[in-house]
Amino acid sequence: MSTVLAYTSPAIGHLFPLVPLLRELVARGHAVHVRTLPAYADQLAALGLSLSPIDPAIDDVLVPDAGAKNARQALELGVKNFCARAEYDGPDLRRALEEVDPDVVITDINTWGAACAAEAWGGPWIGFSPYTPPITSRNTPPFGPGLAPMRGPLGRLRDAVARPLVVGAAQRIMRPWINDLRAGYGLPPVRSSDDFFRRPDRILVTTAEPFEYPHPDWEPQLRMIGATAWEPETEAPAWLAEIEGPVVLVTTSSEYQADEALVSTALEALADEPYTVVATMPAGLKETRVPGNARLEEFVPHGPVLDRAVVAVTHGGMGATQKALARGIPVCVVPFGRDQLEVAARVVASDSGTRLSPRRLSSPSLRTKVREAITKTAGAQRVAQGYVAAGGAAAGADVVEESLGALRASG
Repeated sequence: MSTVLAYTSPAIGHLFPLVPLLRELVARGHAVHVRTLPAYADQLAALGLSLSPIDPAIDDVLVPDAGAKNARQALELGVKNFCARAEYDGPDLRRALEEVDPDVVITDINTWGAACAAEAWGGPWIGFSPYTPPITSRNTPPFGPGLAPMRGPLGRLRDAVARPLVVGAAQRIMRPWINDLRAGYGLPPVRSSDDFFRRPDRILVTTAEPFEYPHPDWEPQLRMIGATAWEPETEAPAWLAEIEGPVVLVTTSSEYQADEALVSTALEALADEPYTVVATMPAGLKETRVPGNARLEEFVPHGPVLDRAVVAVTHGGMGATQKALARGIPVCVVPFGRDQLEVAARVVASDSGTRLSPRRLSSPSLRTKVREAITKTAGAQRVAQGYVAAGGAAAGADVVEESLGALRASG
């Protein structure tokens, strides 16, 4: 039996996709310790995981990108946020390493200080990315603005021009800060963000083709394992069983992003449609008029709602979007920032739903996009099949055990 230490960022959108992998490792006989959000200690302990809380100072570093004016500014603010958190999550992982003495470490892609601590530790190290990582790939647009793929010489020219404009500003902020951080761990400087994100021995990415673009130059280091989803065991609300007919799920970010307009607009847009609308606002309820065919909840488990849904309207978070697609349910995505523009671009490219800019968000435009999305079931089902083919948690556990096997062989 080996000991696994997993370290997450303070977001349920990063913890929940990791849980299936950790459960699979427990089922294979490994002892698994996870340092994460304390709110889920009881549920994770019931799954056979040992839990300790992350440093609360990390959660106190606020995500500042809700007021970003464009994708480039949002990317820059995100870089500053992760760099600020790194001052705490690196020492926090070092303490965990001393306490647990693991055989292998798994770190969340957004825990940049923990990445430095894991690299300095020197043992087998797996990176975990619950969204498409901002790592360069041939024939793929630069990460950030959600550009559609463009093949051929014209596409390569566009991407070559766009990449320094999109990524360059964020990288200029990131690299000096990261290299100062790395120096404190006795690590050499990195040349680029790609160099930094590729430091783990292996990187697990929770998506797969045809939702994700082909990345032949990612293998063998980056492994796409398909969508992985987990929710705390909670009874479905009684009112859900009383709903007759199809359901539309509307959901927003679990970290506040000023996306409440999506819920209010969706409730208005779908008030006369032949569906029951279930809207969730996990970052906190806002005062919103709720029509007779709708319910507004701060939290409700998405699984039972999606089992009744014909379409999901999301902010473009990878977790909520892929949770619907994994069931073959098409989506209408209104991306407000972060990685959501990239998620929305992939929805369109895979023909598994529709995309609407928040600048064009209105009741008529959203209603039209939702109606169009419902016609994309075939594309959503192709995406679901791709996720299954990628292997999921079992494929991820195979990668972890490969790293453990390499350690034993070298020893």
